[in-house]
Amino acid sequence: MSAVEEPVALTPLPVDPDSMKMLKRGAVGLGAVCFMALAGSAPITAMTGNVPIAVGFGNGIYTPGAFIVALVILTIFTVGYAAMSRHITATGSFYGYISHGLGQTMGMASGLLASVAYIVFEGSLIGIFSSFARTTIHNFGGPYIPWIWIAIFGIAVIAVMGYFDIEISGRVLGVFLVTEVAILLLLGFAVLFKGGGPAGLVPQALNPIKALTTAAPSAPGISPSVGIGLFFAFWSWVGFETVAVYGEESKNPKRIVPRGLFIVVISVGVLYVFISWMAIAGNGPAKAIALARSSNPFSMFFNITQSFVGVWAKDIYEVLIITGSFACALAFHNAASRYIYALGREAPNKSIRKVLGATHEKHKSPYAASLIQSVITLGIILAFFWLQKPSAAAPDVAYDYVYGLLAILGTMIILILQSLTSFSVISYFHVRKEHPETANVFRTFLAPLIGALGMIYVVYLLFKNLDFAAGAAASSPFFKAIPWIVLAVALIGIGYSLILWKTQPEVYRQMGRTVLVEAHERDSDAELETDAVNPI
Repeated sequence: MSAVEEPVALTPLPVDPDSMKMLKRGAVGLGAVCFMALAGSAPITAMTGNVPIAVGFGNGIYTPGAFIVALVILTIFTVGYAAMSRHITATGSFYGYISHGLGQTMGMASGLLASVAYIVFEGSLIGIFSSFARTTIHNFGGPYIPWIWIAIFGIAVIAVMGYFDIEISGRVLGVFLVTEVAILLLLGFAVLFKGGGPAGLVPQALNPIKALTTAAPSAPGISPSVGIGLFFAFWSWVGFETVAVYGEESKNPKRIVPRGLFIVVISVGVLYVFISWMAIAGNGPAKAIALARSSNPFSMFFNITQSFVGVWAKDIYEVLIITGSFACALAFHNAASRYIYALGREAPNKSIRKVLGATHEKHKSPYAASLIQSVITLGIILAFFWLQKPSAAAPDVAYDYVYGLLAILGTMIILILQSLTSFSVISYFHVRKEHPETANVFRTFLAPLIGALGMIYVVYLLFKNLDFAAGAAASSPFFKAIPWIVLAVALIGIGYSLILWKTQPEVYRQMGRTVLVEAHERDSDAELETDAVNPI
């Protein structure tokens, strides 16, 4: 079979009227969509957790330049991604885009991979949420609470929120996001207005060319790599692509999704460049590298928050890391449950459609898929708690294993899917020749091609530095299984789609083709008159 299939005339998927119900139409506007995607990127967690690794073991003081490189590549990728979103509005964005561009077989494999990525991302963020909460509560004089109880509490709260209207999650994420960005900007501008630390503002840190050619100064037992810095820079953006996941629930998807994608990818990038630069300037180049390689790399941010702003700000910073990681877990829960819902509503089995493809009568939330996602996350967390023992090198199971290993698995998948999405854009507009009015040499060919090559290079960097990225957790059996998990999920998706192609060709042709009628067929974005969907 060819990966790129000829367009075919499609008929509606035969489903029970009660088994395919729409998500709540017009529930969220541009602001809420951006808040949810920005929360998925978790700015305070990305800065506090990823910048020290990039500075200490990657690009050194040129880490802000690495963020500039990532910003440019991801913005170019977004050009094609946004072009696709103007014509296809589907809850399973990667699933829908790749199905339309590269065919249903690749689409099903991508849909399963995306579901796994967002499923494990929730587990990953629950891990770091538990670790931060346990440490901060203890540091503030509270009792020592085992991380597993904090994790279960977080999963339970997210499960309740996933049951209700998406607007509730949007408001909560908006509050958490504003507070974490506010403390980061407070720190950044405090350093900027005071002229930096002992070496001034260190403007050379912004040089993207140096970020590509210069690693941090070596030290005994340390072999820094430019690739590590670039990988952790790209990792920091994961979550921005979920803007498209909320298309069906947004008020004007053909406008909101493309605009939201650019707003999120650029605003996140500018924030990351600025804060990473100020972290290096505030500490000074030599001290920044030393702290990044210390036993407490987070002090790279805590110390300058206290010295440039105040002890009160440092205390607030520590609390906001907890709320920020929780918000990120909630955002990924929403994305995962919507992927499960998108796959479920197209399942050939009527019983599966009635469960996974169901939405709440009142809240219009994918409540069944959301509950299943919560159960899966609980299972993942309990498995790590029971099976993964701490070691001298990695004593914090929640942080070292749950957060680190699940993030590596999810990030690997997302980068692969972004590459496939870029190729699907090229195929959709230039091979299948859909929507010639949108096709453009740069927008739908060169930009996606450059974006795809950039993502492939980052995946290569990940494989090349996989042991380092896992750190002390590299000895875990789960770590060794990560590439095989990715391959197995992809093969399951391919095998399942081929079985349907052979046994139920009509169902096969519908895979990944359920899109919003208005977003696909109408020119007017303001009309919200029908709740129907139409397989194209």
